[in-house]
Amino acid sequence: MARALRVLGWVMGVACVAIGLEHVLIGAAAVPGESGADATTDSFGRFMGAIFAGYGAAWIWTVRQSPVPAWAVRWLAGVFLLGGLARVLSVAVKGWPDGFQVALMVIELALGPVYLWLADADADADADADADRRAAAATR
Repeated sequence: MARALRVLGWVMGVACVAIGLEHVLIGAAAVPGESGADATTDSFGRFMGAIFAGYGAAWIWTVRQSPVPAWAVRWLAGVFLLGGLARVLSVAVKGWPDGFQVALMVIELALGPVYLWLADADADADADADADRRAAAATR
């Protein structure tokens, strides 16, 4: 479980940094189904790309800690899940977006709870290892 948390966290971090930087560099053209965005939409998209890259960097920072801090995983997973719920709200208000955006919504709604479930995995594994070391030392 701890390894799954670290691997998923690394994948999330690297993917978000790459996607965020893509949006910063190419603007609204990075959004499938979006064409001919005006300057305001392009500006907003590039800004949000920078924020998303920072979100990815936060995942990378988090999974580099030992043990991986459960509180940070919970916050990051909560933000991810909130993003998926925001897409649901958009569907309710504006209708269905491009199919790629729908796929992203499904990923966000599915992976958010997985991260919440795994949040304590590394801390639990670290605590178990400490207990095993103490038990081994006590039997010497």
